[in-house]
Order: sequence, then C-alpha cells, then structure tokens
Amino acid sequence: MAVDELQAIIQRCQILEESDFKGEDFNLFQVAGQKCLEDGYAAQLLEVIQNEKNKVIIKNMGWNLISPLVRCIFMYKQDDDKREHCLRILDQLAQLCNPKELFLGLLEQIEQTSGEQVCQTVLLLLQPLQTVLLKLQNKKAYSVGLSLAMIMNQLTPLPVPYTKQQIQEDKFGLCQCCNAVVDFAKPFVNEVVKNMEKSSEYNDMELKEELLKFCMKSLKYPLLTAQLEQLEGIEEHPFRHFATEIIDILWNIRELIPLVFLHHKSKSPHWENQEFEDMEQKNSADSLACLSYLVFVQHFGIKCFPVVFSPSYLLLRNMTHIEVLLKRTEESMLSKGLDLLESSLLRMEDNSLLHHYLEFRDFINVPQDLVKIMTLCPMEHMRKKSLSVLQLFIDKFDTEGKYTLFRCLLKTSNHAGVEGYIIKNIKDQIHLSLTKEYDNIWFTGHHLISLLDLVLSLPEGAETDLLQNSDRIMASLNLLRYLVIKDCESDNQTGVWTTLAKIEQNFLKPLRVGLNMSKAHYEAEIKNKKDNRKEAHSSNTVCSVTVSGEKMPAMTTGMQLQVLHSALFTFDLIESVLARVEELIEVKIKAVMDDN
Repeated sequence: MAVDELQAIIQRCQILEESDFKGEDFNLFQVAGQKCLEDGYAAQLLEVIQNEKNKVIIKNMGWNLISPLVRCIFMYKQDDDKREHCLRILDQLAQLCNPKELFLGLLEQIEQTSGEQVCQTVLLLLQPLQTVLLKLQNKKAYSVGLSLAMIMNQLTPLPVPYTKQQIQEDKFGLCQCCNAVVDFAKPFVNEVVKNMEKSSEYNDMELKEELLKFCMKSLKYPLLTAQLEQLEGIEEHPFRHFATEIIDILWNIRELIPLVFLHHKSKSPHWENQEFEDMEQKNSADSLACLSYLVFVQHFGIKCFPVVFSPSYLLLRNMTHIEVLLKRTEESMLSKGLDLLESSLLRMEDNSLLHHYLEFRDFINVPQDLVKIMTLCPMEHMRKKSLSVLQLFIDKFDTEGKYTLFRCLLKTSNHAGVEGYIIKNIKDQIHLSLTKEYDNIWFTGHHLISLLDLVLSLPEGAETDLLQNSDRIMASLNLLRYLVIKDCESDNQTGVWTTLAKIEQNFLKPLRVGLNMSKAHYEAEIKNKKDNRKEAHSSNTVCSVTVSGEKMPAMTTGMQLQVLHSALFTFDLIESVLARVEELIEVKIKAVMDDN
C-alpha cells in the first residue's frame, strides 16, 4: 500500500541527520508521495506533512511533490475533498520547504505548462510562489524578476480577448490571471516604496528595476493589444483595472513621469547580436507608446501630472509614440495611435502650431503614415478616422506650416484621391487669404505660384492616365476655375494671371490632348466589344482580369461595356469643367482688352 511505503521511508529518514540524506532517499520519497496522491490518499499524505516529527524531511524533500500535486489538483473536481486536501498540502509545502528548492520547483512547473492550462497553473501557484519569495534572503530581486518574467512569457502566446463577449467569456482565464499577477507583485512594490521612504538616496535598485521590467512587459502585452474603452454591461473592465494597477506601480516606484517625459526605461542588457538589440528597442518603443495612450487618452494616472505643459509640448512628446502605433497593422494598435494623435491635437487651438515643428522628423512621417492608412487599410472605419485626423492635423498648423505640409504631401502621397483632397485644402486656404483683411503671403503671390506649379500639372503630360488621376485633375480644374473667377486680372493677388501662359502650356493643353486620345481609345474599345458580342451572339462571354498580380472574378462582355461607359462619363465630366475654365479665361482676357 502506498501509505505504508511512505511511512517506511519516513521512519528510515527520521533517524538520519539532515546532512546524511542521500539521493536515493529523495527518489523513494518522491515516488511514494506521488503514489499516495495518484491512489487517492491525499488526506494521509497531509497528515504526514503536518507531523512535527517530519519537519526536517519535508523541508528537504517536499518540493519534489510539486509536479504530481499540481496534476492531481487539476484532475479532481472543485467540490472534491481530495482536491481540498491537495490544496492544503501545497500550502503546507510553501510554509515548510526549503525556499530556494521550492522556488525552483514552482518555476519549473510554470515553465512546463502550456495551452489552456497556463492560466490555471499560474493562478494555482502564485500564492505559494509569493510566500516562498518573501522568505528568500539572498538574490530576492533576481528571483522576483525571474518569476515575473517567466509568468509573462508563459502568458504572452495567449490571445488577448478584444470584444465584449470575449472579455466576459475570458476563455483562457487571461483577464483573471493578469490581475492576480499584479496582486502577486504588490508586496515587493511595497518593499521598494518603504525603502525609498526611509532614504531619499535609495541605492538598492535591483528590485525596483525588476518591477519596472514587469510593467514594461505588461504595457506591451496584454495592454497594447487590449480593448480599453469602457464597455456597457461590464461593471469592472478587467484590462482597465489591470492598466490602473500598472500605472499605480510605476507611480509608486517613481518611474511614471520619467517614462512619460524623459523616455527613461529599465537597464537593458547589452546584446552582442544586433537583432536582439533591435528587438529590445522595439519592445521598449511599443511599451512607451502604450503608456502614453493610457495617460493621455484614457487618463490613467493623469492626476499625478503637474498642469504646466503646453499642448504643443505634449504633442511633441507624443509624436514618437504616435508614429510607432501608426506603423502597425493591427486594429487595436492603429486605433490607439489615431486616438492618441486626435487627443493631442484637440487640446490645441486651430492655427496655433508653429511651422518649425515640421523640422522634427516625426511631424513629417506621421501625416505620411495617415495617408497610408487612408489608402491601404482594409478597415473602412480606420480609413475614415485617419482622414478626419489628417484634417485636424492640417488645421492646427499656422499658414506657413500648412503650406509646407501641402507641398510635402503632394510630392509623397502617390495617390490621386489624396492629392485631390490636398488641392481642395489649398483652395480653402486661398479663399481665406482673399477674403480676410490681413495679408497672407503663403497662399498668394510668388509662394502660391510655386505651389500651383505642383498642382496644375500632369505627371506624364498628355500621356497621363486620366482615369487613374481623375480625382486630382478635377480638384486642380476646380481650383483653377475658382482662381479665375475670384481673382481679377487687375488685382492679380494670387499671381495666377502672371503665370497663365505656363499653366496653359503645362496643364490645359496636355489635358485637352490627353482627353481626346483617351476618349478615342475608349470609344474604339466599346465598338470592338459590341462587334465581338454580335459575332458571338451572346452577352455571356467572359474575360479574366488581373489586378496587382491577383486574378479578379471573370467579367462578362456586358460588365466590360459598363466599365468602359463609366470611364467615358468621367472624361466627359473632366472635359466639361475644362471647357468652362477655358471659357472663363477667354472672357476675362477679352474684358481686359476691351477696357484697354
């Protein structure tokens, strides 16, 4: 019987001195203890462990029971007495075993778990692990850091619940586990705080650094990925609670403000491998970006900050983090980047951001990232949000800043729709310049003429793909029509009349030639399709179309004709606006000649 075997081993070891225990004794104790657990004699094993006479034996050998003990706890149901006995054994081992040996045994058990049992195992072993760490005298900081790192590494592969339903279900137990890990860390945070209060020159930085590393890892996972908006029907959002606790730890160990404003981070190891070094920097950048989002969008810990920072300074500090988030493709991170930028901009008055800020690399990169989201992101709500934030970004700059930004985006966007949108913004600024009393040198005179050289031109002259560039061309024609109507030749505030010959040479004439060629080509294509359809006596003929290397669904001849007619309609629209512009120019010039 398993209990008899265990008792025999215990009796043999009771007469030995602690120093006389051999490897064979450890093995026999482990095998007999494991058999007791597996055969259902947990109550008897508990009695053996609680027996004062066996204190030395349990101190040295008890940690070997951790692995079979955890297996048995998961095997029994919640209301089973045997499970309760196993839990009491675990508690006794935490109190009686050699702290160093038990610490390694518990960590090994956490390391070996995987899949759906990760959170269950962590939740089960956190309390005994905390008990053991509090008893350690040597290398406590290292051991605490190792424990937190091991736990976070095991949790990281788990998917982060994102929707309301996923958070409520908490399939893998991640929400519960994250908040339990924070509770696990609290005694060590209190220890650091207590030591810092005792001495203003607190020099034992090891434990503080380990806690800081834990916070940085928590910011990257799960908080960077998590949905952190208030959700109706969830009284206490688990990730919002977790975020609050992480911010509190950073504040208590006096690292919150340095992280937000000085970009200080924990001492990173020096990696000889450049790939590891780059990964460490990327992880740190992700964590700091998430921290800024928590503080400035969700307002966690915002009361800790002095109200002395100008909105433009806060925007400047956040732009690096915004750029990090906008370069990601995951919805949770993209939305955090857009929200952080929007929140930073809304604090500012329109036209208050000085053009000098565009000398910072981030202020040029971020609008370009917004353009990429607007044009490439598969999520429609993200594209719309990006467009509204870009407009907000434009609105905050002074006139010189807007001018510089427009030039930059016209040269870099490589997207006709975006270029058309920027040209509309240029038209709005010209309108303000012409209707306000004060002079605006950036959207009138020689500065505007320089900008019009970019706007009123065709990328490839008469051979430009007019269909592909229709948005830009229509916006350019509408701008030119506005200038001709609004700015009299006698005033010539915009300078458009001075440069009219150049505009006709570089824009209007090539556009007219291009329209004639494009219309002739598409009309010929329509005639060919119709002739082919008559010959085939069917409209169900299909053809394959390839876009960007991907084969699109087959198109019938009828569908192809519909596309061709749509293109002709676009050309007619461009031609009608072009004709109106040419007519206005002719009328204005004739009127001036008549006056003369």
